[in-house]
Amino acid sequence: MHPARHTISSARRVVVKVGTAVVARAEGGVALGRLGHLVETLATLRADGREVVLVSSGAVGLGVSRLGLSRRPKGVVDQQACAAVGQGALMALYDTFFGRLGLAAAQVLLTEHDFHERNRVVSLAATLERLLSLGTVPIINENDVVSASQLSIFGDNDRLAALVASHLDGDALVLLSDVDALYTKPPTDPDAQRVAVYEGEAVTIGALSAGGRGGMGAKVEAASLAARAGVTTVIASGAKHGALERVLAGEDEGTVFPAAAGLSRRRRWIAFSTAPQGRIDVNAGARAAMQQRQASLLAPGVVGVDGAFAVGEVVQIAEDGVVFARGVAKLPSDEVRASMGAGPKGRPVVHRDDVVLLEGWSE
Repeated sequence: MHPARHTISSARRVVVKVGTAVVARAEGGVALGRLGHLVETLATLRADGREVVLVSSGAVGLGVSRLGLSRRPKGVVDQQACAAVGQGALMALYDTFFGRLGLAAAQVLLTEHDFHERNRVVSLAATLERLLSLGTVPIINENDVVSASQLSIFGDNDRLAALVASHLDGDALVLLSDVDALYTKPPTDPDAQRVAVYEGEAVTIGALSAGGRGGMGAKVEAASLAARAGVTTVIASGAKHGALERVLAGEDEGTVFPAAAGLSRRRRWIAFSTAPQGRIDVNAGARAAMQQRQASLLAPGVVGVDGAFAVGEVVQIAEDGVVFARGVAKLPSDEVRASMGAGPKGRPVVHRDDVVLLEGWSE
């Protein structure tokens, strides 16, 4: 058994994500058989003493069906209307299924902004921790009804699941898809081979998921994010009978993304959960000092500032146009501009305790 598979088999806290293609039938409506089997599997995990969090897409698709529409609308407001109709119906199904097995389901709706501020992330983690301690199964979805900017910030909830697993100190994340694994080429290609263990190799990514907003590219990105944050992750089939059970038993199912050495929760927030509010450009000397000596960023090393940010907001740090770190600003953008290139005295622009190096990561 691969070490990463062993980690999955012994995981005590598991996050499982199901996409729209898993929740819904191809012709529309809910795939009741798959949903019921999923709930039974998660209930068995709870009975075995494991903690389970479910991240579920499907509200918009279910709303489309309930409203009698022939296809998923393209307009944001129309999709939000579908989500408003579908979310209650989706949660009612989960509540009924889990209730019949003696488990309480807890609805948690999130938006991108819930991950921007550190205090909101801490509050979210504390609430989920308490829900788990009370024996519930938290069911998480993006709050599409109020996600006014766009309905694809989390893909088909793949990134949302990765962020939740990261901030909950999850042991394992399972992304269930309409494809049974990552392949070297699109699965329809006769030369395609399953990637059993993903180690950053080049693959040809296919198109969007049918009926959803994700696709394999979004899943690989989310799985890589979670793995870098210290969560062993698997992409597997949500339609193949018994696939989830085999994954959680450590069998060679799907594609596993081995976890890297974990970051602290605060550093995970800096690295992954936030939308940077600006960029600080530095010279080669400052970059070397930060990477080689874990030094703070001081004003003499700053050569440019892009955007407006306040104290405490996360910024990108770049040299020659290449972003190599993120950090929390100790000075607002106007003061950084005024002080860049100045002498060595004064407060750090970004303190070393608030820097996460992103070398080798996609920004």
